[in-house]
Amino acid sequence: MRREILLNLPSGDGTIQARLRAALTAAIVDGQFPPGEAVPSCRNLAKRLGVARNTVALTYQGLVDEGFLIARERSGYYVNGEILDGRVRSDRTISPESQPSWTRRLKLWPSTQRNIEKPREWRKCPYPFIYGQADPALFPLPLWRDCSRQALGRLSVENWVSDSYGRDDPELIDEVRMRVLPRRGVRAREDEILITLGAQNALYLLSMLLLDARTTIGLEDPGYVDARNIFRLRTARVKRLPVDEQGVVIGAALQGCDYVYLTPSHQSPTTAILPLDRRHAMLARAAARRFVIIEDDYEAEINYVSEPTSALKALDTHGHVVYVGSFSKSVAPGLRLGYMVGPAALIAEARALRRLVLRQPPANNQRTMALFLAGGHYDALLHRLHRVFHERWQALGAALAQHLPEVEPVRSSGGTSYWVRGPERLDAGALAHTALAHGLVIEPGAIHFLSDDAPRNYFRLGFSSIPVERIEPGVKLLAGLLRVQLE
Repeated sequence: MRREILLNLPSGDGTIQARLRAALTAAIVDGQFPPGEAVPSCRNLAKRLGVARNTVALTYQGLVDEGFLIARERSGYYVNGEILDGRVRSDRTISPESQPSWTRRLKLWPSTQRNIEKPREWRKCPYPFIYGQADPALFPLPLWRDCSRQALGRLSVENWVSDSYGRDDPELIDEVRMRVLPRRGVRAREDEILITLGAQNALYLLSMLLLDARTTIGLEDPGYVDARNIFRLRTARVKRLPVDEQGVVIGAALQGCDYVYLTPSHQSPTTAILPLDRRHAMLARAAARRFVIIEDDYEAEINYVSEPTSALKALDTHGHVVYVGSFSKSVAPGLRLGYMVGPAALIAEARALRRLVLRQPPANNQRTMALFLAGGHYDALLHRLHRVFHERWQALGAALAQHLPEVEPVRSSGGTSYWVRGPERLDAGALAHTALAHGLVIEPGAIHFLSDDAPRNYFRLGFSSIPVERIEPGVKLLAGLLRVQLE
């Protein structure tokens, strides 16, 4: 006898059949349909949910194929009791009084660090001047899907379905070495490249291998928040490196540094591009003072005024640069794929450490990315992004000049954001809170400074995720909110 079970079709982006399958499997696994229980007939469930009867029938058949259901001729579909074999159920609870004191046991407190907070529902905002997020409309989904389908082919699956014991996909290494790095003037052997879960993973591996409590590292100020937090987990000896309109200043602050972390292609967050003469000066200083430069080369190719400047790694003749790159800004942040380039001895230890932490980045994603690069799709995507971002960059610059003459955007020639200094009385944190209530997302800038009493009148406007037609009205709205705060 069939029991009446409350079954709702979950919302989401998947097909009706996929969502119905998810609801049914959850009901079976959670025990709403006990083993041997008959599930609703195709006709009744279709009528109750308002879906096609054939959709329910196909879903049921799929669950039969996977072992969740058993089909009985002229009787219907029943829950296969064997599907829950091996599951251990327990209703025991843990008494709070008996638990260890985790606050006393913890040796690190990463949650206490200052981090950039992005609104969870930012995509619902009409004016998302958010930084570092991709525009789904620009992602070449059919091409990526085709590469993913190829990666699921029999020959490719044989290469990535097994445990590779820390080795990277050789095809991806080849594509990074032969197609990606040469765009930045960087040459490397296979044993000098490591695939990482994005730039942050590379920085964490480097911090674990190279830094301890006695290490001194120089960081740009203002600078990249996540890098600062990663390095501060290892050492408190952090030196402030001043930044001007041309990027990091080559000065006395470099004295005593063992390592220097730099974002020379587009300084984070100001977008300043380190000119060629400063690059040579920094390399000469590194060779003379024998410190190592960790180069984070993000957004290197997104320039609108001039050709990209060679990476520090490409100019380095003394081996003092470790290079970090990522596909997050160019392909998709959620892909979590990047790469590190350094001497073979360092890469070997980074690979060994990565194996202990996560083995290797998912091999199927590596193969899909390799096929995406080999097919020329990456180059085509960069070309498209450059064209679209250039248009948005111009529109945002013009809108700021028209509607917000009281602020000072840092002179920008590339990247996907503007770094803006407002009037001294401006509280950008309060402005961001008010703006969000009006559907407008901006990023307060104080968090990017090393000091806890950082200036509060800076903010960042990203344009990678906002359509060009919304930029001018968004800035106009922001101008009105800013003036109300200053009244």
